[in-house]
Amino acid sequence: MMNGYKSLDVQYLSGTVRISQPVSPNPVTLDSPALEVMTDLRKIHAAVITPSITMEIANTYMMQRGVRTLLVMNDDDSLAGIITATDILGEKPLRFIQERGVKHSEILVMDIMTPLEKLEAIPLEEVERARVGNIMVSLRESGRLHALVIDDNTIGLPRICGIFSWTQIEKQLGMIITPTNVAQSFAEIESTLIAS
Repeated sequence: MMNGYKSLDVQYLSGTVRISQPVSPNPVTLDSPALEVMTDLRKIHAAVITPSITMEIANTYMMQRGVRTLLVMNDDDSLAGIITATDILGEKPLRFIQERGVKHSEILVMDIMTPLEKLEAIPLEEVERARVGNIMVSLRESGRLHALVIDDNTIGLPRICGIFSWTQIEKQLGMIITPTNVAQSFAEIESTLIAS
C-alpha cells in the first residue's frame, strides 16, 4: 500500500528551539469584516448532536471538540435546535430536575436545548456587509454568546451557513469583553475596549 514512498530525513534537536506562532497578517479589529470572525460551516464541519443524547454526553462531546455550542439535528438532518455550554452548566438542568423529578444523568439534549422556534439567525447578506463591531453589539443586545447565520439564497431549503461565538471573537480580537450590560452603540463597545 505504501510502496514507492521513502521515509524522510530527520535531524536531532539541540540548542535553543522555538515553536512557530501563527502569523496573523491582518489582526482582527471591531472594524474588520464580520466574515473574518464567523465559523463558516461551508468550510468547516459543524459540531452536531441528536436530541435524544444525554446532556452529560453532549457536554463531554463539547469538551472533546473544544466547542461551546452544538447544533442539534433531527434524523432527517434538519435543525432541531442549539445547545450551549451555558445551557448545560447553568440553571436550566436544575430547573428541569425540580420540574420533572428526574436525575441529572437522565436529562436529554432535547430537554434543555433552545428549540428551532426560539432561535434567531442573521441573514448572510447582512453579515457580508457587517463589521465585527456590529456582531458584538448584536450579540450583546440579544443577551446571547452565539449567533447563527442563515443563507436563504441556497437551492432548496434555507441553510445555517455560519456561527458567531463571543469567545471566538474575543480570541481573534485578542481581548476579553464583558458581554453583560447591553451596549447601546458601537462607540460604547469601543470605549469598553479602550478602558480594558
